[in-house]
Amino acid sequence: MAKIRYFLAKTEPAVYSIHDLSRDGRTTWDGVRNAQARQAMQTMRPGDFVFIYHSGGVSAVVGLAKVASEPMEDPSAEKSTIIDFEFVHGLDEPVSLKAIKESGQFAEFALVRQSRLSTMEAPATFANWMKKQRPELKLYLKAS
Repeated sequence: MAKIRYFLAKTEPAVYSIHDLSRDGRTTWDGVRNAQARQAMQTMRPGDFVFIYHSGGVSAVVGLAKVASEPMEDPSAEKSTIIDFEFVHGLDEPVSLKAIKESGQFAEFALVRQSRLSTMEAPATFANWMKKQRPELKLYLKAS
């Protein structure tokens, strides 16, 4: 069995929020054209976890999704990658970027280093830290 990996994907809540994903259950994540973000998406595999992050003034991790498909080239947009995510859990209390930065543990994490990058791999240490911040995530992030 392949090792589960962790990612973070940003979305503007006015465009597509964690509440939309919760309602829909599953969505095709699209609109990613940045080469570095596409590269991260192309390494995602079914079963990997994705922290959903609201940008646009919110700047916080708001929930958890699971990768539900292999990455694909977007047939409607050149140089764009798409992938399916399934809703796992929404956080009643988001974890802010400020809290992530103030932890002092993630200076090398792209979320802290490259604030405009929309999709990135997240270190396993971040998943473990998130479980401590939001204990309900322990139900989903068991083996990390």
